[in-house]
Amino acid sequence: MSYYISPRFLDKLAVHITKNFLDLPGIRVPLILGIHGRKGEGKTFQCELVFERMGIEVIHISGGELESPDAGDPARLIRLRYREAAELIKVRGKMVALMINDLDAGAGRFDEGTQYTVNTQLVNATLMNIADNPTDVQLPGSYDSTPLHRVPIIVTGNDFSTLYAPLIREGRMEKFYWEPDRDDKIGIVGGIFAEDGLSAQEVTQLVDAFPDQAIDFFSALRSRVYDEQIRRFIHETGIERVSLRVVNSTEEPPVFQKPDFRLSHLLESGNFMVQEQQRVESSRLVREYNQALYYANRNPISANRGHAIAPAANPTPTPTQQSTPESNSEHHTVETKKPVGFQSTRYEPSSLTPPRYNGFNTSTNRHNEVLTRRVGLETLEQVKNLIAQGYHIGIEYVDKRRFSTGSWQSCSPAIHGESEAVIALETCLDEHTGDYVRIFGVDPKNKRRIMETIVQRPDNN
Repeated sequence: MSYYISPRFLDKLAVHITKNFLDLPGIRVPLILGIHGRKGEGKTFQCELVFERMGIEVIHISGGELESPDAGDPARLIRLRYREAAELIKVRGKMVALMINDLDAGAGRFDEGTQYTVNTQLVNATLMNIADNPTDVQLPGSYDSTPLHRVPIIVTGNDFSTLYAPLIREGRMEKFYWEPDRDDKIGIVGGIFAEDGLSAQEVTQLVDAFPDQAIDFFSALRSRVYDEQIRRFIHETGIERVSLRVVNSTEEPPVFQKPDFRLSHLLESGNFMVQEQQRVESSRLVREYNQALYYANRNPISANRGHAIAPAANPTPTPTQQSTPESNSEHHTVETKKPVGFQSTRYEPSSLTPPRYNGFNTSTNRHNEVLTRRVGLETLEQVKNLIAQGYHIGIEYVDKRRFSTGSWQSCSPAIHGESEAVIALETCLDEHTGDYVRIFGVDPKNKRRIMETIVQRPDNN
């Protein structure tokens, strides 16, 4: 089967590898090529096709190998395999590359729930050291003065902004964002269905029918077409005998006829797969399970919305009760439990569904007034506009010492509601009064950051 290689991908990879094997006087060549982009776009597979076409041997490291119960093992593994690659170049006299798949999954930091371990620090430091000294890579406990051959390193990942900033700086890592265009998709999908009798026009129609889907969608679609024959085989064999028929059977392996690869059938199966994707995206059960209590503590009105609340018997406010500015009418009182680390707060909304006020619920008026004085109305409008466009809001902080290195830490999970964003921002500002604080939008579809804005600087406090 002949697979399609994107000319852009082939050019970038071939130039980087070849340049690392040439002696260019006065030129500093980055040792690492970072290929990043959306999930499922075939980054690793395109690399394998280029390696095969150029006759390059590859030594692989998985992102899952970059953590270990024993501190120092992943860093030693990287050095060991780099030296193995350099030895292969010397012995076999051909190009060899070291490839690390899903680097961000093994060495990246996504939010406050991602533990930054000693191994993560050592992996970052080791890769930076190798990039700076590619011919002098030593193993712990030994030293060999013989210079090694330079070995180009290819790393793949989805979001390199999660990596240690000095590692991905220019001079150490050359970045290549892989996003196949329509022509690339048509060529790659044509290679996937090359043996199935689809015409070039049908391949184009199939790609245009699912323009937002990644390359792996079409590969999974081809696999799904075989489900009907597998299901028929199970029924004919008997579900109790499938194991005996498939594993260690004395009979010949089952043979399946070519399934129905008509365009109409592929479109039907593809639409069913898209519906399953939408169910996953719309359910968001993890957010419901893990964050309901977190936001309920900060926004008890929305948490209790829809539940009947008895009017207060005595409208006179007590030290723990406050009346609304329009008071002379009856007041509703909502009291939250006092979780560890938070103060108990009473709210007395004038109705169960507060009206809108300046783009935010009136339940957040107090937060708006405080934040307007601290970060300005323009920042609040930015938050409102980002959420109105379907983006999530992220909040991060960093102290003065780590500001220069860009080691930002997350204040809260990504937020997709106006009132939650306002409350989370106020909480972060209160907890980090002496730190830098910034907000940014998150595209939930493409997992990209947009419009990063620093809303607090220590010098301003």
